[in-house]
Amino acid sequence: MTEITFAALGLAEPLLRALDARKFVSPTPIQAEAIPALLDGQDLLGIAQTGSGKTAAFTLPILHHLAAQSVRPAPFVTRALILAPTRELALQIDETVRVLSAQLRMRTVVIIGGASRYRQVEAMRRGADIVIGTPGRVCDLMQTRELQLGAVSRFVLDEADRMLDLGFIKDIRRIVAALPAQRQSALFSATMPPEVASLANGLLREPVRVEIARKEETAPKIEQFVHHIAQSGKQSLLLSLLEDDALSRVIVFTRTKHGANKVAGVLENAGIQVDAIHGNKSQSQRERALRDFRNGRARVLVSTDIASRGIDVTGISHVINFDLPAEPESYVHRIGRTARAGAEGIAISFCDGAERSTLRVIERLTGTTLTVIGEAPAPQAYQPKRPGAPGQAKRRRFRGNGGSRTGMRSAA
Repeated sequence: MTEITFAALGLAEPLLRALDARKFVSPTPIQAEAIPALLDGQDLLGIAQTGSGKTAAFTLPILHHLAAQSVRPAPFVTRALILAPTRELALQIDETVRVLSAQLRMRTVVIIGGASRYRQVEAMRRGADIVIGTPGRVCDLMQTRELQLGAVSRFVLDEADRMLDLGFIKDIRRIVAALPAQRQSALFSATMPPEVASLANGLLREPVRVEIARKEETAPKIEQFVHHIAQSGKQSLLLSLLEDDALSRVIVFTRTKHGANKVAGVLENAGIQVDAIHGNKSQSQRERALRDFRNGRARVLVSTDIASRGIDVTGISHVINFDLPAEPESYVHRIGRTARAGAEGIAISFCDGAERSTLRVIERLTGTTLTVIGEAPAPQAYQPKRPGAPGQAKRRRFRGNGGSRTGMRSAA
């Protein structure tokens, strides 16, 4: 069977040169199916996992169409809008756009919370070919007319399922209402719950549906382990694990922002180079944390799920789920931060008694039974003895084992 190339998809020559410079020759499955439909001007519903190449799948057609229309955007006006759920993902999309538009004269502006609003407004004063933003800040600039969407001809909603998880539905509907009726729209999502399907029905017009089948295994090169342990023993277990130098670059996921700060504080007090990243951090703090983690200044990055799809760092040796995620689907995105670029990785989950049901759902979702490498008994609740009560058992003090250090070392 003849392999499809980007040249066969009908992309403009400057885009092919940019792809060739990066040694991108053959499109991924989502790119091979989505790009022709988008080049034809059709709306598109794309369902594909993170890491499938969907950013280039929607970026290349946008650049192709905008380059064919030599129009200079007016002040505070953009010709295309790409929405992302997190700042990190928006910045990654911007980086991809800049790489692919290297042979074109395109002006892109990133509009995200946690960064200087003044600088974003000044950037929009010159107009933009493409705006990449998060819903909250986009709505903020729309309200003051410092971002005007009346000339948008291409609109992309990326990671729609994550958008809804983060509560952006009202902002999204407000943004869509401000878009021109005559436009091309694309919606991409890793999963298709009923809420996303409803959003797609209201946003897209007779869309082409492109669905890339989820792989049978979550990640073939990721070894997945679980340690059953009481919540009170998780910090000690994490410190014990990190005594092993094999855990060279580690992401620790917590369920809450407070939990992330607490875990980071414990590790810092133990002399471990650590940083935290979550929604309460400013954009400059989040960028610095990722930069320090990427260049090795921080050995451990503690993160909430808001950043699970936005962390693209090679060489991550271990992912540790300090808390199992509230949404079982997030487990896939969390552990996908390791074993990137063909490398191998290890994922270790801490599971207390209240999380057992979530663990079972994760195992059904991924089709993988996590290997148990530690089993700490839950502490028994102490019932105080009533004076004179006959037959009352003597008080017994529970001493948790905090996890077998030897067992964990051998697994890691």
